[in-house]
Formats: sequence, structure tokens, C-alpha cells
Amino acid sequence: MKRFNPTAWARPSVLQLKPYSSARDEFAGTPDSLVFLDANENPFPTEYNRYPDPHQKQLKTIIAQQKGISTDQVLLGNGSDEVLDLLYRAFCVPGVDQVITMPPTYGMYQVLAQINDITCIEVPLNEDFSMNAPNVVGAITPKTKMVFVCSPNNPTGQLIEPKAVEFLLDSFEGIVVVDEAYIDFAQSPSWIQALNRYENLVICQTLSKAYGLASIRLGMLFAHPEIISLLKKIKPPYNINGLSQSVAEQRLLLTDQVTEEVAMICAQRNQLKVELSYISWVKEVFHSDANFLLVRVDDAGVRYRQLQDLGAVVRNRSGQMHCAETLRITVGTPQENMLLMEWMKNCS
Repeated sequence: MKRFNPTAWARPSVLQLKPYSSARDEFAGTPDSLVFLDANENPFPTEYNRYPDPHQKQLKTIIAQQKGISTDQVLLGNGSDEVLDLLYRAFCVPGVDQVITMPPTYGMYQVLAQINDITCIEVPLNEDFSMNAPNVVGAITPKTKMVFVCSPNNPTGQLIEPKAVEFLLDSFEGIVVVDEAYIDFAQSPSWIQALNRYENLVICQTLSKAYGLASIRLGMLFAHPEIISLLKKIKPPYNINGLSQSVAEQRLLLTDQVTEEVAMICAQRNQLKVELSYISWVKEVFHSDANFLLVRVDDAGVRYRQLQDLGAVVRNRSGQMHCAETLRITVGTPQENMLLMEWMKNCS
């Protein structure tokens, strides 16, 4: 096991911080048949007049059981963006520290770095969208606190080669964040299975994609309990509202339905890739381990506008590194995909 001391990498101000203690933190009993007069809530039952569980104990128990880990390895956030932001605030000193990203990749890593006044060092992926792990390690400085690996990557859709991630984990003493927002659509296993081998490994997942719960904003972070403990010190006390917790619990228990939907999306993705290759103005359809396809076309700006006029909204990713003249197309329902292909055939 690779040892990692989170306190040696955390911001000194976070280590000294005494976290806010909410009324529900201080109450540790069983809520049945009790009169709650501790949190200045409205006493009249509206179904939502009480504060939610600040530790999401029931929801975390379900998630931990499904992921095969313990609840003290789980942190939940208001979307993945919140848990990513918590990592910056826990480990990076503003105006001093650095992180490394690998474009083309998820843009929020850089946005959050700017918000937190952290230098973002970019080490581009290779033109085939693989990671150049030696180049990443070569860019590490004493000020580098975190390296972000998006796998499957957005906007490319491809998994990052496991051996490259292992090389990075073995070579870097700081935190390696593997963002697995799209892992449910890939054939490879999650990096969660490596948590007990690498204490500097942090994994982010979400209920927005495979679980179809983008609207409730619920992100999941998995890490060593000491990292989780640091992040809990600075998270808002009631960051996951009661409605989101309830909806997430119900959806997570529908494992057969989720598995069926994911299988259908993957089958549609593979079929869509074949059909797109027959469109005259499509130049390349990249391999995808996600629920979308990155497609290189003759003129992305023109094709984007044509499809929008016909009724399909896709995303032009041409501004991303190595992604000139590309559109990112999310896999829809079978009916939506059929419409898309009809409209694309009508574009001249």
C-alpha cells in the first residue's frame, strides 16, 4: 500500500479550523417521539420543515454497500463540482499552489482553480487522446498538490489507460483525482477497487449520468477516511437537501432498471457510431466509453447550426485542444437517435 499523510498536504488553515456544529450534529439520539426545539425550525409539519441529515447516513450506507467500501470513505456533494471545489479548498493554498490538468478535459477543473486562485498547469493529452504519463510527472513541482484525470474523459469519451494512471499514482506523492462521471458506460472497472492500495487516490462519481438524476445535483467522492474527514470539516453542514437524499435512495435501489438503461445506452452508442460513419460529411467517429460520441466533421460550426435548425442540439467542441471541427453528441433514446440520423442525412 502506498502511504499518504493528508495532514502534511492540507492547508494549515484547514487543519486549524474548528468546523461549524449544527443542531443535528449535536443530537445523536433516535428521533422517534421526540420534540425538536433545538434548530429554530418552523414546528408545523410541512413535510420539509426539519433540516436534513447533515451526514446523509442512510444514503451513504446504500452507496457504500453497492461500491464495496465503508461509509467513512464516502463524501457527498451538491454535484461533483462541489466535491471538486472542496478538494481545492482543503489542499491548495491560494496564490501559492498548483494543480495539473490534461486538456482536452472537463473545463471545471480550470475554472475552480481560477476561483480558488490556484495555478493550473496544462499537460495536453496526446493527439490520440491518450495520457503521456512521463510528461505529466515531469511537470510536477514542489507546489503541485493535485493531478486531475478524467476517465472516461470528457469531451473525448475515452478511458485513460490504467497503466498510465498507475504510473502517475506510483510517481506522485500528492493527490491523484480520477473523475469517473461516465464510468458506468465503460467495460473497465472503477478505480474504487484501488482505494486500499493508494491512499493518495481520490475518485469522483455522480448520479447525473447513468442514474438519470442530473436535476438533483448529487456528486460522490471516494477516498481514504482521513481525506474524507478533512473535507467534512469545510463542507456546508446541510449541503445535500432532504429531497435529493430521498430521490437518490429510491433510484439507487432500482439496480435492475439502471443496469437495463445503461445497457440500452451503450447498445445505442455502438449502433450510432456505425451509422454516423456513413454520413458523407462525418470524417471520424472516435471510440467512446461514455454516453456520448465525439465526431469530427467537415465544418463543425455549419453542421451545429444546421442540426439546431432541424431540431437537434449537440455541442461544438472545436475550441478544445486536439478537437478541431468536432461535435459532441449525447446518446439519446432509440427514437431520438433515429431522428438525429434522419436530420444528419438531410444536411448537405
